[in-house]
Amino acid sequence: MKVMERSNRIRIDTASAVIMASPQAIYEAFLDPKAIAAWRSPQGMQCHIHTFEPYESGTFRMSFEYLDTSCVDVGKAASYADIFHGRFLKLIPYERIVELIEFEVDDPAFSGTMILTTMLVPISNGTQVTIVAENIPYGIKADDHKERIKSTLQHLATFIE
Repeated sequence: MKVMERSNRIRIDTASAVIMASPQAIYEAFLDPKAIAAWRSPQGMQCHIHTFEPYESGTFRMSFEYLDTSCVDVGKAASYADIFHGRFLKLIPYERIVELIEFEVDDPAFSGTMILTTMLVPISNGTQVTIVAENIPYGIKADDHKERIKSTLQHLATFIE
């Protein structure tokens, strides 16, 4: 059996997209639980909101469930889902959202506190949206994570444009 060793290096994954909407509209889509449920999950998953308090220090709890039933035993928290909770560390209207996120898992490969920062920069044809994930649990593959962040940005663009 191969044992995965935890690196002392803190990994940072990032993705960015131009979305044809104002920073205000995008920011509001991050604070509305119905909107979050519609766009936040990556491709092939569905978001369920369990708790959502959209203010600084407010908490949230969500699950991303796999739509393909053949994906059993791929979830971090359950065989079919990634369940996580966290809180809003910083909310700067129309500019920045900083979230602390922890997966609800027993596996140390997926445990730890991840920081997710979303930056909104107005540009002439919309908003440059950049998501930076820091302190990613070592069990999450870098390429998979970057693709999921990109997928989430595509869902946001589809939802809001």
